[in-house]
Amino acid sequence: MEVANHKKIYFLSDFHLGAPDARSSLVREKRIIRFLEEARLDAAEIFIVGDLFDFWYEYKKVVPKGYVRILGKLAEITDAGIPIHFFVGNHDMWMKDYFQAELNIPVYFEPRAFNFNGKKFLVGHGDGLGPGDHGYKFIKKLFRNPVCQWLFGILPPYIGMGIAHYFSRKSRAQTGQTEEQFLGEDKEWLIVYCREILKKEEYDYLIFGHRHLPIDFKLNEKSRYINLGDWIKYFSYAVFDGQNLVLKYHEQE
Repeated sequence: MEVANHKKIYFLSDFHLGAPDARSSLVREKRIIRFLEEARLDAAEIFIVGDLFDFWYEYKKVVPKGYVRILGKLAEITDAGIPIHFFVGNHDMWMKDYFQAELNIPVYFEPRAFNFNGKKFLVGHGDGLGPGDHGYKFIKKLFRNPVCQWLFGILPPYIGMGIAHYFSRKSRAQTGQTEEQFLGEDKEWLIVYCREILKKEEYDYLIFGHRHLPIDFKLNEKSRYINLGDWIKYFSYAVFDGQNLVLKYHEQE
């Protein structure tokens, strides 16, 4: 795809709407909406790279309470003809067809390649990639199993959502301060993963979320690993103007 002059492609991730409580989540949601309203003025496409919600489950007849502002804004943008892409994260992996049917937004469950103006992009949330973390990788397979999702779905929403939010909070507590520190290129699992990918295929930009730390790391003379940070502490995003990709920070009004 060719990006038209004066148009841009935006990448952002890890909103975790719903956490840590409804009040602070709403403040964050309104700020994200302001950003999307600004971005739509020159956006060719928008990529949301996972963990939009701190938890999301699509019951057959029930929509999780809240998030009406962000969902309405996403629908407004796609109705205006601006494509939005959504990558499932580890906190909202139980997506089904709601985004496709109601918002006209394609949903991706694995990293996916894109080509813009001759530049190759690999985009994904980033969870479960690279070496180690076998416990999480097992849990990810378990949670994505259709039988497990069906069993969760037969729980009353009040009970199911309560359990899910408990484990989401526990997951954040276990991560602690490690999210705020660059571990070094040999210990950053997404850097290790990117280097393995580059042995098989060349990319200009390998863009991920999940890490919650804004990172712009040069992998070789051609390729860069970008981690998008989050919209909890950093309010960071990446933007491609047709020639270059830059990691930026949203300024509060």
